Amino acid sequence: MSYDPDNIFARILRGEIPATRVYEDDDTLAFMDIMPRADGHCLVIPKTPCRNILDASPEQLAAVMRTVQKLARAVMAGLGAQGVTVQQFSEAAGGQEVFHLHFHVLPRFEGVKLRPPGQPGDMDEIAAHAERIRAAIVAG
Repeated sequence: MSYDPDNIFARILRGEIPATRVYEDDDTLAFMDIMPRADGHCLVIPKTPCRNILDASPEQLAAVMRTVQKLARAVMAGLGAQGVTVQQFSEAAGGQEVFHLHFHVLPRFEGVKLRPPGQPGDMDEIAAHAERIRAAIVAG
């Protein structure tokens, strides 16, 4: 299967679709999930094309994982989370819906279950969580 350059994450990278960005470097972008399964749910993607972990280069994976770790630390510090869940889905049978490599970073709080997938979040709450995560990255 080939990479679709018109997938939603490629369009976010090109600025065609808005996203609440929390971190960016030369190789990666982290932004808030608009259907958060947890308060502070972020996505981390490479800026270069690849469908998923199966066709990503070692360099793409290394860059993305550096950012995943940075975001995991930031959601813990910025939101006071007690833990973090990191998820990555590859191919449709594996649960992947957007075919651009991405990792979910989900802050976890004791006794709070993940929300069901596919439910739009409150954009004001998402923006407030993003600000706290950004502040933790800067302070980091």
